[in-house]
Amino acid sequence: MQQTIRILMTDDHPMIIEGYQNTLIATKKENQDLTIDIANSCDESIKFMEKAVSLNNPYDILFMDISLPPSSDGKYTSGEDLAKYARTIMPKAKIVILTMFNEAYRIHNIVKTIDPEGFLIKSDLTSKELASAFQAVLSNPPFYSGTVNKIIRKTISTDIVLDEINRKIIYLLSQGVKTKSLSDHIDLSMSAIEKRKKYLKEVFEIEDGSDETLLFEARNKGFI
Repeated sequence: MQQTIRILMTDDHPMIIEGYQNTLIATKKENQDLTIDIANSCDESIKFMEKAVSLNNPYDILFMDISLPPSSDGKYTSGEDLAKYARTIMPKAKIVILTMFNEAYRIHNIVKTIDPEGFLIKSDLTSKELASAFQAVLSNPPFYSGTVNKIIRKTISTDIVLDEINRKIIYLLSQGVKTKSLSDHIDLSMSAIEKRKKYLKEVFEIEDGSDETLLFEARNKGFI
């Protein structure tokens, strides 16, 4: 029995999308008919999604790149925002995240906030892996690429548990944000941030008290 699979691909690099499209068409099963729409920005993607919902014909799979130009109203700034929106208007659609990012903080965040059915790091991606991911996401999700699994396993194997704010502090420090500027990014007083930094240095057993050593240990344990 023929199965029509509706797909929306959102990526701002037309050549990359062309590659994905060709791979899926070349490797689909005989009983699968693919209809593929392509969006190059947040605005286009939202338009396609809302039109599909209004026609009562939602997508089956959404391929979302994380780095995208923001929407014209500034409400959506990335594929992450789009995926969260898609979850609300098309709860049955399967979401496959594609990204160049391979920082542990970003990956954990995406898994936690979106819980995608597929998660692929572009630098890992081959045609074969994309084809496998597509079929796995349809029939037996989730499908996470090697780098994603490695990062998730690394933090599961450590006995250090950090809450969202502490993870964010480490991530911001790793991005070069100075301690005195952390309160611009996190809704906490300077003394509360200092307390958290002290706690982080204790749990990671940082004896010299330096931020560099903290970041080195956090990286080693898969937190950034």
